[in-house]
Amino acid sequence: MLEFIQHLKQRYQALLEHLDKKNPQYFDYLQAIDQLLYVEAYARKVRLIAESPRFPLQIAVIGPTQAGKSSLVNAILNRELAGVSPLAGYTVHPQGFCHEVTYHDCDDLQHYFGRFQCLEQGALNRNRLDCYSLANCPGKSDLLPPCVVWDTPDFDSIDAADYREGVIRTIALADVIVLVVSKEKYADQSVWEVMNTIAAFKQPTLICLNKVSEGSEELLLNSLRQKWQQSRHDAMPMVISLPFQASPTRPAWPATANNALVNLSQQVKHKQAAENLRNLLLRQWPQWLAPVIAEHHAQHQWQRLVDQCLADALKLYRRDYLDHPHHYQTFQNALVNLLKLLEIPGIAKALSKTRRVMTWPVRKLMALGQGSVNPVQEVSILNQIGEHVLIQLADKLLEKAESQSSQVNWWRETAMALRQQRPQILLRYQQAVAIYHDDFRQDVDAAAQRLYYKLQEQPLLLNSLRATRVTTDAGAMLLAIQTGGIGIHDLVLTPLMLTITSLLAESAIGSYMLKVEAELKQHQLDSVKTSLFENILKQSLHPLPQQLRSQSRFNISEQQLSQAEQALKENKHGLRIL
Repeated sequence: MLEFIQHLKQRYQALLEHLDKKNPQYFDYLQAIDQLLYVEAYARKVRLIAESPRFPLQIAVIGPTQAGKSSLVNAILNRELAGVSPLAGYTVHPQGFCHEVTYHDCDDLQHYFGRFQCLEQGALNRNRLDCYSLANCPGKSDLLPPCVVWDTPDFDSIDAADYREGVIRTIALADVIVLVVSKEKYADQSVWEVMNTIAAFKQPTLICLNKVSEGSEELLLNSLRQKWQQSRHDAMPMVISLPFQASPTRPAWPATANNALVNLSQQVKHKQAAENLRNLLLRQWPQWLAPVIAEHHAQHQWQRLVDQCLADALKLYRRDYLDHPHHYQTFQNALVNLLKLLEIPGIAKALSKTRRVMTWPVRKLMALGQGSVNPVQEVSILNQIGEHVLIQLADKLLEKAESQSSQVNWWRETAMALRQQRPQILLRYQQAVAIYHDDFRQDVDAAAQRLYYKLQEQPLLLNSLRATRVTTDAGAMLLAIQTGGIGIHDLVLTPLMLTITSLLAESAIGSYMLKVEAELKQHQLDSVKTSLFENILKQSLHPLPQQLRSQSRFNISEQQLSQAEQALKENKHGLRIL
């Protein structure tokens, strides 16, 4: 699950880089990235808890720019450790201070922060933001239990986007949140967007209302309470008011709140972290995956278009060849093979040799024209159908691009891919047509053999057919001698075929012959459907959109999504992902 969340976040980030800010999806994607950053960081926290149950308590001090976060950190630590400046955005790295815990206790922090590097506080550089620091806090503060206190950068300034990931990771790491707001900043939308986002983490929270001028406290508290209720559904946390101070010194922590952080630390429930994560995923899942599912829907539409075009192509093949009174030749070829089987063994060799001699000139003439014209009607029809399918699909893709504005790029890119791959697909198809036609000759021979074996059960009919065969051959040779032997065999073949067909149709095996013809035709239809339309065209066209590694697509397969959703459903009491 964690890997899937990271992958989904990366795809959102990649798409955002190629998206115009005027595009309505831009800010939706930006919001999704922020949410995924929080979820990824919290998933890391859940794994950290599972692998290191004794990991020290983490307290994060967060808030908007110039709210006084660093000063408050120094106040609760009772030490001047966090850097303080009147300039906005002075703190740009998460800075942790170990209070009554050792560096060794925090060894797993590096694994949690991942690509972020741990440096000494003095080595932090504003030009490198993928860092954090961890420093020892000498002495003891009566306001804190053993813990790590984090001073964090702001999340609302113009530059905050550059170091936002460090802020998010620190917030998700925290067991206790201390929200610092001033009278100027407490109502900012950015503050309550963050508090709404992390509500699912269920972190015990303390609000410090800083820089409060005399007489305004009650009004600010009422307004603050309304803001909380508008963005959160849990109970309003404790609020500590800190008076305004002209000089940048540590604020005076009220004695009434001395035990506030210790009490909050006792409310931390690590065992519920996995369930919190699962609930957050379930709540946000449909929104995050909506564009991914839209791509899957477009893929299904495309596959249905392909299937419909191939179904139409099969109807064309049946109409223009199998059921066509003049084009269908396959069963006639089977009857020609039957004629060979009907030759009387004793004279067959002599007749065959004579036929080859008599018809050699016309066969030679026919061979001259075969280089440019395909004599096989079925092959020609199938090739035309293949071209028709690709042209039809190209037209339908353009129609989809014009009618579906939400996925217009998806359809346009698929149309471009089809245009680019059309020559290769068509070549593979035409090669497969030639192979199919050669291979199907065995089925034609088998049909002739079936008829011949059936004839052997009817000796009188078999002899009659053989007599017809010999008589026709003899007449053909006589006519060939009289006319110089040019093309006579081809001229008498049609009358002979009609005679043989009539005898078979009117005989006792007439119904059997019709059955063989029907079965051969059905087998031919099935072979074309499987070997050409499904194995070549369908397998080439169905995955065509998925082969595009476009930066404008999520490219998350249905299998990846299904596995992630299955992991989400497997354990109702938490996520065993970590």
